[in-house]
Amino acid sequence: MPARGGALMFVTGPREFLAAFGSGRFPVRHAATARGAFLVAPASADLASESAQDNRYMAAAPALDLARAARQHAELARRLGEDVPVLTFPGDPACPDGLFPNNVFATTRGRLIVGRMRHAVRRREAARTDVRGFFRDVLGYAQTDLSPRTDLVAELTGALVIDRARGIGYCGLSERCDEAGARAMHEAFGLGLTFCFALADGEYHTNVVFALLAGRLPLLAADGFRDAAVPAAIAQAYGDAVHLGDAHKRAFAGNAIALAPTRAWLSAVAAASLSPQQRATIARHGFALGEVELDEIEKAGGSLRCCVAEIF
Repeated sequence: MPARGGALMFVTGPREFLAAFGSGRFPVRHAATARGAFLVAPASADLASESAQDNRYMAAAPALDLARAARQHAELARRLGEDVPVLTFPGDPACPDGLFPNNVFATTRGRLIVGRMRHAVRRREAARTDVRGFFRDVLGYAQTDLSPRTDLVAELTGALVIDRARGIGYCGLSERCDEAGARAMHEAFGLGLTFCFALADGEYHTNVVFALLAGRLPLLAADGFRDAAVPAAIAQAYGDAVHLGDAHKRAFAGNAIALAPTRAWLSAVAAASLSPQQRATIARHGFALGEVELDEIEKAGGSLRCCVAEIF
């Protein structure tokens, strides 16, 4: 049942979501894509053993080829710079998952949000003073810090896919985000509506099974959701979707992002997994495909969208 607080709504069922989405209360009000982005350079060849406990997308390889990962990451930053200004913070060898900063840091207009990570190895990332200082002292952003909280898990835009244009969040529950974390993010991002649902067993982040391109087109892997009615409702709300199978999901085709209204970015492996019909649907909604080689980075269990922290 929906929980209402003033103009804010937090719902947990597909019917309630569709009723809220169709109510006319959440029109397009804001820019759908970011003003900029930041990345964190890979700095460790190690794969985080803690993260491997609940991330089945991590490779069985003992380590990354760090030089190759760094080259791919630098090329990613260069290519994304075609759409928005991009800056790269240095990595920390003690934080092997640090190259996926969107789980730890996120922004709304004028505000930095710091997440509460499940694993200790990732909680180290939240303590970075350079990222916090950049947003506080250079950009003048306020801060909402969830990292000290011990009563929730909230891995930000790994767990939460956001329709920025309408102020609607889609939050998948797993070991990486519980309902308390979902509610805390609902408030921290100032969302008008959050649809909260369970991911399928074995899924760790929503942004591996669901991408929303510029508030217009969902990419959905239905088997990544515990209840198939959830992705069906999301597709119905937006009037169309690119439906992904298990092979697409394992190729990280659901880990996409649009940083400009007319381009969707995917890793080269993810893009290669798409059928001509899927590509045609993406093009019909006004998106060209941008592709970047990230196969070395993908061994760490994330892909292109995981590498990108958006600046709004």
